[in-house]
Amino acid sequence: MWVSLALFLLGVLTALAAPRLLSRADWVEREPVVALWVWQCAVAAVLLSFALSMTFSASTAWQAVRGQVFAPAPRAVVDAYELGTTGPWSAVLAVALAAGGVWSGAMLGREFGQARARRRQRRCDLLVRAPLLPGEEPGGERLVVLEGERADAWWLAGTTPQLVITTAALRRLKGRQLDAVLAHEQGHARARHDWLLHCSAALASGFPGIPVFAAFREEMHRLVELAADDVASRRFGRLTIALALVELNEDRGVFGPGPDPYGDLPRRVNRLLTAAPRLTAGRRLRLTAAASLVPVVPVLVAFAPALSALG
Repeated sequence: MWVSLALFLLGVLTALAAPRLLSRADWVEREPVVALWVWQCAVAAVLLSFALSMTFSASTAWQAVRGQVFAPAPRAVVDAYELGTTGPWSAVLAVALAAGGVWSGAMLGREFGQARARRRQRRCDLLVRAPLLPGEEPGGERLVVLEGERADAWWLAGTTPQLVITTAALRRLKGRQLDAVLAHEQGHARARHDWLLHCSAALASGFPGIPVFAAFREEMHRLVELAADDVASRRFGRLTIALALVELNEDRGVFGPGPDPYGDLPRRVNRLLTAAPRLTAGRRLRLTAAASLVPVVPVLVAFAPALSALG
């Protein structure tokens, strides 16, 4: 029973500590790709801790589960986990964590289903605004130009992704700014940022009372944009993508004195213009390696009694 409780407490501790540590880190905006990886590893460690805690709690509470989990294990390993010292909290914890796992799966399914429906509806709206010409195949063009007085550009994900841009945006974007916008949206597509956004949204909506999942969703929305900005800036320069962002959003009042309804656009532009130096390659590697080890900790805790018995 102590292993399942230790794993449960480890998951709670990780969920409480990870957002605070990352909010105090001074390198997050300088290395958004590394920050994305760190966040994914932290959330994976939380989920893995709870999943392993559920497994050991169920093994302690029910003989049938114990027989399946520890079927190939030697007797010394089974004795090391002290599964015979069962109590009422084992079944309660196992059922609660199992319900949370089922609810997480349901939220993920709902989120991806809604995303697919939204994407299908946007493609239908796109066909209405830009109908196909005779002999033209649907989804055959990677770039779609729409008549519109509002400067806008977005990437329509799917099996045949497309970049949609309005004529107003074409009139406003000058020189290589259009190429920078295209590189920005392609950065989203290549890194599959939509998957990160859907997973974080599912966890945050499924468990609104857990701060780590709410912070995960907020940071994913912010960091994927910073990462895509960096993709475009490395190819076309920071000033080019910064001016493109200004041209696309200037008419919306984003850079005015009032509240910003479009997120962190002014901060993104300031970040591009100030051009803070990146971390060294060695430090990026150390951060990535350290984050990769975080999900290994619950696995080591889970297997510690078995390794001790076999040793």
